[in-house]
Amino acid sequence: MSGIKLEGISLDYGNHLALKEVELEIKQGEFFSLLGPSGCGKSTLLNIIAGFLGQTTGVVYIGDQDVTNIPPYKRNLGMVFQNYALFPHLSVRDNVAYGLKNKKMSKQDIKQKVDESLALVQLESYATRMPHQLSGGQQQRVAIARALAIEPSVLLLDEPLSNLDAKLRKEMQFELRRIQKSVGITTVLVTHDQEEALSLSDRIGILGDGVLQQVGESLEVYRRHANRFVAEFIGQVNIFDAVLSEGTVYETTAGFKLEAEHHESGKQPNHIRFMLRPERIFVEQHVSGVDTANRVKAVVKESSYIGNAIRIRTEAGGIELAVHAPDPMFPVLPAPGQELVLSWNKEDIIYLEVLDHESN
Repeated sequence: MSGIKLEGISLDYGNHLALKEVELEIKQGEFFSLLGPSGCGKSTLLNIIAGFLGQTTGVVYIGDQDVTNIPPYKRNLGMVFQNYALFPHLSVRDNVAYGLKNKKMSKQDIKQKVDESLALVQLESYATRMPHQLSGGQQQRVAIARALAIEPSVLLLDEPLSNLDAKLRKEMQFELRRIQKSVGITTVLVTHDQEEALSLSDRIGILGDGVLQQVGESLEVYRRHANRFVAEFIGQVNIFDAVLSEGTVYETTAGFKLEAEHHESGKQPNHIRFMLRPERIFVEQHVSGVDTANRVKAVVKESSYIGNAIRIRTEAGGIELAVHAPDPMFPVLPAPGQELVLSWNKEDIIYLEVLDHESN
């Protein structure tokens, strides 16, 4: 197994810079996800790693080897595509054996390796079936088995779960992680699904506008953002500006007060942009005692039920605050116009960016 190292990867399409000086090191045996909106460059970067696309500048290493000018078939990579790319005229067994036959392995070795690969994805009894006789999840597992059968150094996954329905997709997330852990192979997943990336990955790289905006573990990326792009892309977030009032208490442009933890610099900037996650907000239906920091009266604009929570859009002082309340809290959905009290802990107020650099 090998790690991956990218040094200064850029790709220029005439007037459009698709990737801008990407520096990234993926550890050996790591499950790494490239996450970002459509058109951000994540599939482009994966194709550069695979060798299907050449970069304008930069170097690609797999392990200690510079593979920048090496064609894809010599990079010892396994790849699973969005549409699985199974050969429709070949059985499951022959699909998995395809790469092994190209390696001129003996029939006995091929049979053994195919059996091992099908056992890994729990499809031993499906060996003689044709692709059209399989479900989407089964086809995806065949594609994974085929990619792993050749014993690649790295496994590349390009939106492999996007064609599955929601229930099967979640099941296959667990299955994909199980397979990856059992093999221990360095894996790079491209996805636009935030939950998928957060739940599967050892680390995540957030791409935006061709720039690697942040790299980190799931909790770090979700809770401590490198910039506003990441904060607004990962999950839902409330963002508001505030001016220092006293100590660590700020007054927002909406007129309510909030208290935050001490700024990491040790000094409190005068003008700050903060963020607050909707699920970190507490909701009370009895409106009282709102004249304190981190506590505000809000009016419901609309609400919806999302299965395990109630999503509420509220307004406080002329700005919107999104709230995710636990399912049992409201026997019926809160109605537009209903007043609520919203509150939160000061450690859940995150400094997003300093809007000026004057400090106390």
